[in-house]
Order: sequence, then structure tokens, then C-alpha cells
Amino acid sequence: MSERVDVLVVGGGIHGAGVAQAAAAAGYSVLLVEARAPAAGTSSRSSKLIHGGLRYLETLQLALVRESLREREILLRVAPQLVKLTPFFIPVYGDTTRAPWKIRAGLSLYAALGGLGREDLFRRVPRREWDELDGLRTDDLRAVFCYFDGQTDDAALVRAVLSSARELGAEVEHPCELLAAQRSDSGYLVRIAGAWGEREVSCSALVNAAGPWIAQVQRRITPRPLVFEVELVAGTHLELPDALERGVYYCEAPSDHRAVFLIPWKGRTMVGTTETPYSGDPALVAPLESELEYLRECVRRYMPRLDATPVASWAGLRVLPKLPGAAFSRPRDVTFTCDDEARPRLVAIWGGKLTGYRATALKVLERLAPQLPVRERRADTATLRLPT
Repeated sequence: MSERVDVLVVGGGIHGAGVAQAAAAAGYSVLLVEARAPAAGTSSRSSKLIHGGLRYLETLQLALVRESLREREILLRVAPQLVKLTPFFIPVYGDTTRAPWKIRAGLSLYAALGGLGREDLFRRVPRREWDELDGLRTDDLRAVFCYFDGQTDDAALVRAVLSSARELGAEVEHPCELLAAQRSDSGYLVRIAGAWGEREVSCSALVNAAGPWIAQVQRRITPRPLVFEVELVAGTHLELPDALERGVYYCEAPSDHRAVFLIPWKGRTMVGTTETPYSGDPALVAPLESELEYLRECVRRYMPRLDATPVASWAGLRVLPKLPGAAFSRPRDVTFTCDDEARPRLVAIWGGKLTGYRATALKVLERLAPQLPVRERRADTATLRLPT
């Protein structure tokens, strides 16, 4: 006889952790399985920002920005030890593709979408303060804008959300791999394997939050659910030995005008990110020398006094829709696929952003709730403080 849970979640990154917490808060019994370790993949290799996505305004992803700014506000409240407001500086040079008036207009819209709270204020930095901006190059500098967004330790945030899920009654197993899942009238019969061997678990609902491994997990499910057409895109970051003091710098890469951030990070400077299509084993993704040079070039362009010799580097993977054009311009909305749109027992999470993990989890549960047993709610994740 197999054990039974209401919700079984595959994947211990931020989205899997978020679903486990939300499901446990809603009163469901939850088992999360992670093949390696929590936050071992993309969720520990991001730019570590909790932000609305200022650049998404140019592609009119207004709903995504509004939702992300709302989630930023919630995380500032429920995880103040992990999410901090940080000044972001946007330098505008003679050859910057966005004129000062356009950046001011974008920041005004960004503030309006955020609700015009304290964290949404922005200003134009006076010329007399430019020399205080961490050695920012001032040759041909036309303007500098300052606004506020959030910064976090992404892996620590995942661990905190998982700890919250455990406190609410969820079980977390790692390393533990999903071997196979078979749909039944009452949900799925799942076979998992860990250090203790193999066992079977029945669940009313199955959530695939495996990130870059999502398609591999989908192929282990019977009947075979939809495998969405996506592209894995590698994003590299490097760390430099010198520290930034004033805040984050939001710059244009010299070669292609993409957004690159220079970020204060644990007494060093983190620089990222790149966007390079990737087709290999997700576990083996690593920085390319061309990506490292791309980021070093950005440092030399904007912060010539910084030592551009990396002391560390890493790469993570995004799951993006496979569409024509550069990855940078593609939508960042999360996509959900189900085994049965009318009565889903399986939801797969394709893509998504660190900032929106909580909202993503609630959308997953909204789809699954009609098929789940009635339970008594334990907590609300919008007000529940994350553990330290």
C-alpha cells in the first residue's frame, strides 16, 4: 500500500518551494522531492534581485511589472531579513540608446504601477554627486537617475521558504528523484527514489517545478503530458574583488545594449548577466570565456577603476518560450501546462521569475483546488513571516 499526500511537488528551486509553502499553508499534505539539493540550480544562480522589471515596460509587459512590484512589497514585509531596498543608478551617456526623458518617463510609469509608495520614489542625481558614485565613468555622462528596488540572497530565500513549508507540515526529501508517475482517477501514483531506496506515493495533484529539467520530468509521466516548446538560455555572472558602496548600477552593454547590472554582493561586486542559448545537460552549464569577456567589457566601460579580474563566476539557466528573436526581448511571464484543462491533476511551471514565486504558487493552487480535498487553511503566505 503506497502512502498518500494531497500535493506532490517535483523541484526544490524557488517555484517548487513556493508551491510547497502555499499548499501547506492552504492545509494540504505536501511532499516535495528534489533530485540534488534545494536551490542547487537556477535559484542560486540568479542576479539576486527582487524587482518589478523596469526594462519590461518597453515590451509593454505591464501586468507582469505590476504583479512583480506587488510581490516585492510583500517580500519586503514578510522577509525583511532577506529582502532589502537598494538604490539603483542608471547612467545616461551620449551614446546611450535611451534618452533621459525616456528613462524619466519609464521610471514615472514604474512608480505609478508600484502604487507611488516610499520604495517607488526616484530622482535625478545632481552633477555634484557624480564623483561619489563608486568611480562611475563621467566622460560624456549626460544624466544619472536613482530609483529603488529589492536585493536578496536567492539561495537563502529558497531555504527560508522551504523552512516555512516544513513548519506548516510539508515533507521535503532530497536527494530524491521522480522515476515515474501514472495518472489514475484520483490523481497520480508516483515512484520516487532516494538514499533509502524506492517507494510509491499516491497524490491527488502533481506539480512539476523542475526548472531546466522540466521536460525530462514531463517525459516520465503517463499518459505523456504536453512538453512545451522552450529554449534553455544560460546567464553568466562573475564576481570581482572590489566592493561597490552606493548601490546597484543598471548599465547598457557596449556591444548590444542589453541591460547588465553591477551589484554589491557580500563585500565584492557581482556583474551579470548574459543570455546564451544552451542545449546540453542542465547540470553542466558553465560560463563561456566569451560571456566573461562580455561582462568584463561592461565593467571597463562604466567602472574603469574596478579590478576586472574575476575571483568567481557561475552560470544558471532560464526556461524561455522558443520564439524568433533575441532572448532578451522575449516575454518573462510564467506559463502553465496541465494534463487536463477541465480537471487538472498535473500542473507544470515553465519559466517564471524569482520575484513572483509566491504569486506563481497561488496560480498553481487555483488550478488544482477543485480536484483537491477540502482542508482547513493554516496560514496566508502574504502575511506569514519567513523564518530567519
